[in-house]
Amino acid sequence: MPPLLMIPNARDNAPNVNPVAEMPIDERPFRVRREGSHRAARIAPLTASLKDTLPPESRKGTRVAIRAFSGNIPGRPMSRTATPKAKKKGAKSSRARKADATVNGGDGLAANGSARLSSVIVDSYNLELRDSQGFVGDRASGRAFRKLLEDIRKVLRREDEDPLGDEPSAEISKSKLDKALAKGSPEAAGLVHGAIEDFAQELAHVTKRFLSTEEWAGTERIVVGGGMKESRIGELVVGRAAVLLKSCGIGIDMEMIGHHPDEAGLIGCAHLAPAWIYQGHDSILAVDVGGSNIRCGIVSVDVKRNRDLSKASVWKSELWRHRDDKPSRDEAMERLTGMLKDLIARAEKGARKLCPLIGIGVPGVILADGSIERGGQNLPGNWESSRFNLVHAIREAIPEIGEHETAVVVHNDAVVQGLSQIPFMQDVTHWGVLTIGTGLGNARFTNRAALEGRNDKAGSKAKKKS
Repeated sequence: MPPLLMIPNARDNAPNVNPVAEMPIDERPFRVRREGSHRAARIAPLTASLKDTLPPESRKGTRVAIRAFSGNIPGRPMSRTATPKAKKKGAKSSRARKADATVNGGDGLAANGSARLSSVIVDSYNLELRDSQGFVGDRASGRAFRKLLEDIRKVLRREDEDPLGDEPSAEISKSKLDKALAKGSPEAAGLVHGAIEDFAQELAHVTKRFLSTEEWAGTERIVVGGGMKESRIGELVVGRAAVLLKSCGIGIDMEMIGHHPDEAGLIGCAHLAPAWIYQGHDSILAVDVGGSNIRCGIVSVDVKRNRDLSKASVWKSELWRHRDDKPSRDEAMERLTGMLKDLIARAEKGARKLCPLIGIGVPGVILADGSIERGGQNLPGNWESSRFNLVHAIREAIPEIGEHETAVVVHNDAVVQGLSQIPFMQDVTHWGVLTIGTGLGNARFTNRAALEGRNDKAGSKAKKKS
């Protein structure tokens, strides 16, 4: 039987949705219309484009299963219909959970913010835990570390000179702090050590709170990403937090993310799509949007030699520190799309075979139509506005890549950073990621291979008993 290309359905459970229609795409163009609705989804161009991405030997006889779709396809956003509020405050809302219905078993291109990807199930992300002091995650953010450092310096200044000088704590580079720790005076090293200890205590407390939630129950390993990865201080913080947790009887493995923090958010974008998408291509455009920087890059995937994307790497990238420029949202989008266009030109010059897909990691809760429900407060301008849609803005500026219509997949930035670790997390079933940046990003994953393998074994044992 020929392979099946799956197009996700944004409302599988809706009463008026026509279930699944299958037809050879070589035979005729088609339009799929939701019954009882005047809104049509233009499916034909996308399916033809996806089929064209396959090598010639794989195209013949390919069938396409189409479900009524109003999500991330050319021409039509998914409607933002109101639904009941999520039961647990801080978890994804019921509107955000609509992404769960837009998947197709992980064998096709999932919708924006989807809970089920080709290799993992995203159990939770952007979990907003609170205590008497506010959001728990704020206690283990990059800003929190700088504040702890400044508090210690203030105490020292009352009695003597500050061993780190007059430079504000928020502006001291990580390399300068590392140097003070390794080669500075005993007082300078002791000061930095004090900040490390205080911050490790906060990180351990925050981690403990996450592990106590239903969403994070059974987590076996936590990967820590974000800017602290590139410093010795970050390594000591994570190591000390792990020791503190184990001393409390919490035997969790904590480790730094494998890729450089500037690249993890780009490489993770490649895992937003299944490997077959990249057949006939060797690269993908990726975007990592943060509260301080926007980074765009070309990720080399090379699925012929590493289907699990374990050797994926950043070929070229561009960085813009938008926090210094304080742009409006429109100015930020203009700069972002300009960076992507520059990278497309460089890919053409470098004979790269770009997949017609752009993966994007952005802070906040991502709805199935690519809009941001909440959590984008640190971005330039209002990205949560109902009048703004990131997917549409990108596709309007870059309607085609090569000769194919552009597809865009958006997910939470902590999720995307975590996805870069998938090839190296196959020895556990449940794992999470914490990203220390402007805020503290979080996501929890379940490896589908481990989960489905366990279910297969359970099924085999049941058959033997019967």
